[in-house]
Amino acid sequence: MTVTIAGLSIARGGVPVLDGVSFTLTPGRALILRGPNGCGKTTLLRTIAGLQPARAGEIIFEAAGGEDEFAYAGHADGIKLTLTVAENLQFWASIFATGDIDRAVDAFDLHSLRDRQSGALSAGQKRRLGLARLMVTGRRYWILDEPTVSLDRASVQQFAGVVQGHLAEGGAALIATHIDLGLDGDTLDVSRFRAKLPELDDFDGAFL
Repeated sequence: MTVTIAGLSIARGGVPVLDGVSFTLTPGRALILRGPNGCGKTTLLRTIAGLQPARAGEIIFEAAGGEDEFAYAGHADGIKLTLTVAENLQFWASIFATGDIDRAVDAFDLHSLRDRQSGALSAGQKRRLGLARLMVTGRRYWILDEPTVSLDRASVQQFAGVVQGHLAEGGAALIATHIDLGLDGDTLDVSRFRAKLPELDDFDGAFL
């Protein structure tokens, strides 16, 4: 199932950020978003994930219910610090009715940490746990915002292998990152969609 982003326009804090963003997410491929900090990558990902509305444009799914195929991982790790590693994954597996967490534990090398309270983990271990949540969602399309933050080189390679495996199984990934993960896919510089800011007189008029 492909997902087409058609003419999407987004805003941050009411100010236009990107206009006319268009691309297609294809099973088995990754799309890497590039662009300088502050250009709108995070806002774009959050909009596609359904966390905020678009100003204009469409997200077109090849099949009905396609919006339920998205799994989003942002800057926060999204874990409950009072739960153990296993309990966090079991919580998310129950939310998405997927059940098994062993594959995620294996993929992110969390065996020795299964029974450790998540609040006692290092920043890199928390990040690995946060990313492991993706594997228990059963979702086909992963939307990832700077997923390698806090990861050491070995963990980055481990994560890239997990994403490559997801692509090989017919999944897709939309990733904002400055790191070359060596994935099968393409690169899109979102700065070319930068919105034109309102004229100063028009902007001031909004406060009159």
